[in-house]
Amino acid sequence: MSHRNAKLTPAGRLILVRRILSGRPVAHVAKEMGVSRQCAHRWIGRYRDQGLSGLHERSSRPHRSPGRTPALVAKRVLRIRRDERIGRDEIATRAGVSPATVSRIIARAGLAPLHQLDPVTGIRIRASRRTSHRYERAAPGDLIHIDVKKLGRVPEGGGWRADGPDVIDHNRGRGQSKKLGMDHVHVAVDDHSRLAYARVLPDEKGATCAEFLADAAAFFSAHGVQVREVMTDNALHYRRSRDFQAAIAALNAKHVLMRPHSPWQNGKAERFNRTLQEDWAYRRPFTSNQERVDALGPWLDHYNYDRGHTACGGRPPISRVSPTH
Repeated sequence: MSHRNAKLTPAGRLILVRRILSGRPVAHVAKEMGVSRQCAHRWIGRYRDQGLSGLHERSSRPHRSPGRTPALVAKRVLRIRRDERIGRDEIATRAGVSPATVSRIIARAGLAPLHQLDPVTGIRIRASRRTSHRYERAAPGDLIHIDVKKLGRVPEGGGWRADGPDVIDHNRGRGQSKKLGMDHVHVAVDDHSRLAYARVLPDEKGATCAEFLADAAAFFSAHGVQVREVMTDNALHYRRSRDFQAAIAALNAKHVLMRPHSPWQNGKAERFNRTLQEDWAYRRPFTSNQERVDALGPWLDHYNYDRGHTACGGRPPISRVSPTH
């Protein structure tokens, strides 16, 4: 099998060799075959030394890898990744290697990216597209992304996430049991630092969103961040609510609306929502809804002050607000 970027297959290389051996100039044959003279000389040289076997690809793997990570360390990295499904920066800290080394070990093992895995079981369930383009505002507070994530409430005892999928009542909602409803997790993420604030509230009405914005602004202010712009989607509880508009005016901030059907414009809030689900809401089976709500605060502290963030160079978001952290 030829290398995917090779100009010629083994059959093409044999044609090239035969034409050169017939007495034609190497430069002429190379040009008509679409390769360089150096490439033509390489294949004719290999043919003379090794015959037909010399026209096949050679492995580029070195004979020795003296700088390769010890097998025990690599095994530990893979075990942590499979068992706990945490990011490379946290694995690097615990395994005593660099984040780049962790990435190489994971790639060499062929493990799927975290965002493609089910956060509960670790089974690969999704595919996604990535982009190398990243934007961010110049300073903390220049733009705050706000969104609401709805989560089904946890039944007493934990439900199927605690007992397994075999106990799911597929007739629920047909009069046999009462629906539990939804929790509305309001989130606010600073565009520059990724510092985040979140609260579980009963709904997403305009007055509730206004209350959340005021609390979020107080949280950011306590960290020395003044909110200057607020980005939301085009939901009525943001766009037409007098309470929410009054809350923005009280901050002397500007309201920035996303372009319709363009959720990527609020991508930092959307990405935080996914992290919030994977690392808090569905990280472990909770035995009650209140237990999950109570776990949000400690998890936010970990996210803001301890957990490394790739957008912050592997440091926690607070490091971009308070550089001495």
